[in-house]
Amino acid sequence: MLDKPTLDGAEDISVAAESWLTQFESALAAPDGGLLENLFHPDSYWRDVLALSWNLQTINGARAILKELKARAEWAAPSGFCIDPGRIAPRRITRAGSPCIEAIFKFETAIGRGSGMLRLTPEADGPNRLKAWTLLTALDELKGFEEPQGHSRPRGQAYSRDFRGPNWLDQRKAAVQYAGRDPDVLVVGGGQAGLSIAARLKQLKIDALIVDREARVGDNWRKRYHALTLHNQVQVNHLPYMPFPPNWPVYIPKDKLANWFEAYADALELNFWTGTEFESGSYDEAEGRWSVSLRRADGTTRTMHPRHVVMATGVSGIPNLPNIPGLENFAGAVLHSSRYDDGENWNGKKAVVIGTGNSGHDIAQDLHSSGAKVTLVQRSPTLVTNIEPSAQLAYAAYNEGTLDDNDLIATSMPLVLAKRSHVMLTEQSKKFDQPLLEGLERAGFKLDFGDGGTGWQFKYLTRGGGYYFNVGCSDLVVSGAIRLAQFADIDGFTEGGLRMTDGETIPADLIVLATGYKPQEHLVRKLFGEEVAGRVGPIWGFGDGQELRNMYTRTGQPGLWFIAGSLAQCRINSKYLALQIKAVEEGLLPCLA
Repeated sequence: MLDKPTLDGAEDISVAAESWLTQFESALAAPDGGLLENLFHPDSYWRDVLALSWNLQTINGARAILKELKARAEWAAPSGFCIDPGRIAPRRITRAGSPCIEAIFKFETAIGRGSGMLRLTPEADGPNRLKAWTLLTALDELKGFEEPQGHSRPRGQAYSRDFRGPNWLDQRKAAVQYAGRDPDVLVVGGGQAGLSIAARLKQLKIDALIVDREARVGDNWRKRYHALTLHNQVQVNHLPYMPFPPNWPVYIPKDKLANWFEAYADALELNFWTGTEFESGSYDEAEGRWSVSLRRADGTTRTMHPRHVVMATGVSGIPNLPNIPGLENFAGAVLHSSRYDDGENWNGKKAVVIGTGNSGHDIAQDLHSSGAKVTLVQRSPTLVTNIEPSAQLAYAAYNEGTLDDNDLIATSMPLVLAKRSHVMLTEQSKKFDQPLLEGLERAGFKLDFGDGGTGWQFKYLTRGGGYYFNVGCSDLVVSGAIRLAQFADIDGFTEGGLRMTDGETIPADLIVLATGYKPQEHLVRKLFGEEVAGRVGPIWGFGDGQELRNMYTRTGQPGLWFIAGSLAQCRINSKYLALQIKAVEEGLLPCLA
């Protein structure tokens, strides 16, 4: 395809990428699309994020890619493919263990403008003949509905003030009250997911209201256990439009983040009802609207009729309280980890923490630091990795370059290659962590490194937990300062603690159940009923596909959307979710998947 004598310099790399894009555009416009066959490796990947298909989808293999491209190109009318001069220049780099040429490009379609990522690798029999290994096409904006910025900022009242009329504060108070009107979108949950999608919708002039049962914006972080800080670094965690100040610490304390959430909602003028419980919702097919019941902090109930409900309650909102036979015999305090606050209340006491994920380890360490005698109970094998450097390897790209470029790189990686990358990162982290891991095994701790060795991030993406970023608790387990017990060795519970199979009794005043949360479909069933839950199906994880199930995209239930994940996931995917809602509102996209 591209027959160049050498590809040694930056100029040659750019020319190679630009030449491929030119040929790609011509091939898409050709009547039969036959020229496309020469542009892709047999084992290639195309991820489309709304741009050509209105879906989040990944397609593997040249034949399947060509078939889908031909089907989509006539409708989408993609054009204007060229290297984006405002992004990082085309470069040589290694992804998933394979050297490639990587280039960011821009393009247009009939309805919008997009960004993409192209990775070229040579043919086996022709090192100077380059074909596409991976291709990303992602929608950035809808034509005619661009986000305001720069010269298009709203002017406010500077030149048209009505000295007798409502000022900005009056208008904000009226907007938040929703007297005599309903929001277009009701966002349930005011953490990073809810704030991100509401901010994106605000920029697209979609009226959105966030409701959260907590008393104050940010309480979903503020009320967590006393010692909590984020486990990934600050440069990864910005929210849309408003990055953290440059003097912020590398690892953000929970209360600092909570206060930022509060400031963020105020600065971006997000409509937010605190102390509000979403009780139930039913959908009127004929009207295309929801009827939802909201219980306010004062006990009153408000019924609203939004066209869209976005569930932003996290990977799951219902604590998992497993049926542990005999636990009712225990006379002390039993808490789920979501209700745990501060170890100072247990100074000099005896505590048992059941569960060895992040919450279980952190709570055990907090109790130990507060002067409690702690036993950590392991229910199943757990992945453990030191917080530095191992846990940060997945975010190495964010240490350089722009946030937008790095977010696009993250979006561009197809599932197969992302797994391959994380297997390599997991092997690297095991080498870094070898002394710790060997010590844990000597202590009787059962280790796990994820399905196929894919590491902690895929544990999160498939089950929402099952790993621990070591900030010291593993060292306490190795040293014996925190006792380790296996759940399988518990014979039963007594009034005063645990009875083990060998006859020993472990006394306890407190048992903490760090047993995670139920899958989100349980919450859907509770709030919307069996029929809606059946239409939607499983949420989160991959199933048989290559995209997270029912996340950031249309579902089987019209007007019901889901967003969850880390701050980075919410920042990235809130853009694509908001664009779909805007497209539905403007009649460009059917509401049903």
